[in-house]
Amino acid sequence: MKVLITGSAGFIGSTLALRLLERGDEVIGIDNLNDYYDVSLKQARLDRTLGHSGYTDVRIDLEDREGIARVFEQHRPQRVVNLAAQAGVRYSIENPLAYVDTNLVGFANILEGCRHNGVEHLVYASSSSVYGANTKMPFSVHDNVDHPVSLYAASKKANELMAHTYSHLYRIPTTGLRFFTVYGPWGRPDMALFKFTRSILAGEPIDVFNYGKHRRDFTYIDDIVEGVIRTLDRVPEPNPEWSGDAPDSASSTAPYRLYNIGNNQPVELLHYIKVLEDCLGRKAEMNMLPLQPGDVPDTYADVQDLIRDVGYKPATTVEEGVARFVDWYRDFYRV
Repeated sequence: MKVLITGSAGFIGSTLALRLLERGDEVIGIDNLNDYYDVSLKQARLDRTLGHSGYTDVRIDLEDREGIARVFEQHRPQRVVNLAAQAGVRYSIENPLAYVDTNLVGFANILEGCRHNGVEHLVYASSSSVYGANTKMPFSVHDNVDHPVSLYAASKKANELMAHTYSHLYRIPTTGLRFFTVYGPWGRPDMALFKFTRSILAGEPIDVFNYGKHRRDFTYIDDIVEGVIRTLDRVPEPNPEWSGDAPDSASSTAPYRLYNIGNNQPVELLHYIKVLEDCLGRKAEMNMLPLQPGDVPDTYADVQDLIRDVGYKPATTVEEGVARFVDWYRDFYRV
């Protein structure tokens, strides 16, 4: 297939691009290499794909309406995976308009590109953050998610609504994937594992929010990418049993689906830190702090729909995943 990936220099996007290239797909990668975090890390990720003959590198902002339209018209991708986004819950409190530009305006440009160029299937990244103030565990794609607690979460919920509209009006098959705390080699420096590792190795204290008591459904990067590929290969169809009298959030009379991709096994933050300490052979000095604005205490993914429809469930333990991350970190940064 010819697959367009946005966020191709990103953590998930670069790993997905490699997997698709290795199986023989052609990949058009879009990224603007912005400086939200270390650009040299993004370039290093990108360098892994640039040598492949099936890879086309495009440097552009998602907000560039005419530019995105030209990319679609020139390359005519069969399928699209939208992973580019302004990420981060806490940063959305500091710089909310960045989320409007990329996550809303940019996503609208992608939807328009799909609409006007006969795209067979759009898969896009949503987030576990859409569950917001929900407390019923595990989080199910069939639950109402109308109470986000950060603008980042609201932008991801908006993406799901926008995608449904295009699926309904133009019969574009769309699949939204709610990712749960992705971690692993080549990860984002603004995320906990990366920051903790850097600080512990430097002998500096780490900030531990909610006093280390919150739980996250940490999901290893390879498990996320496997879930993306399996859903990309399965084009959604309308749900014939859907009823407006009892509307199901995860499906529709349109070709529209939502899935959680999470490890289905929440881990307390203090245990996660203990695993990291064991892998590094060093103890962390912890600065215990309260829960931050926009954060939720726990995340826990119900993945029954993913298992039913694509026969897959993430299974990498944090012990395995953190060890692989530490090996990569020591090698990449030579520490």
